[in-house]
Amino acid sequence: MTNETAPPKQKLSGQVRDVLLEMISTGAVDVGDNLPSERELMERLGVGRPAIREAMQSLATAGLIEIRQGGRARVAAPSVGRMVDQVGETMKHILSNSPASLENLKEARALFERELARIAARRRTVADIARLVDIMAAMKLAQQDPRQFRILDGLFHREVAAISGNPIFSALIDALFRWLSDFHADMVAAPGLEALTVQEHQGILDAISRGDAEAAATATAAHLLRADALYRQTNLIRG
Repeated sequence: MTNETAPPKQKLSGQVRDVLLEMISTGAVDVGDNLPSERELMERLGVGRPAIREAMQSLATAGLIEIRQGGRARVAAPSVGRMVDQVGETMKHILSNSPASLENLKEARALFERELARIAARRRTVADIARLVDIMAAMKLAQQDPRQFRILDGLFHREVAAISGNPIFSALIDALFRWLSDFHADMVAAPGLEALTVQEHQGILDAISRGDAEAAATATAAHLLRADALYRQTNLIRG
């Protein structure tokens, strides 16, 4: 006789979710296709409506399907941005409870943005530079409006990432900026130091504009290092 415990039985909604996942992964339903109706699934799988709806909601939260009011659920188009958004709340929880994770995130951001600045300097076009110049002009005008200035600050960093032409880079930078902004706003824009931020961004823009990859990377690293040092100093004073 064995003392081993039998594995817990999977919830009905989990079984439904697995069936729907298999339909999506095998191509039985393609992007944009409607999933079977709730009634069809209830009859086919022999489960009640609550299990169907719970499974559908789980897949919608994961960004795999779209649930439309008054219509049938359908397979969602793949989206890196949606995928990154799914982990947003989890990331905020991690940052709120783990100082080490915050340090890891700042390090990852610094390395990532430094490399993106290099790529931007190598791939920039006249149109790319024009967009950055427009953002810089708007930042100079918004120096007395901290909220608007912070929005434009984030837009500058996202536009540098967009020059790469890689949507994954853009989505990740957007997420990094939002996570840090939500958790520690003074790490992405320090009130009272808008003029310094403008000056540092201008240095990054100038290096990208002339195609100097190393100078763009160095200017970006210095900018983020200054922001981190200021954050630490502010925390020291508060403590």
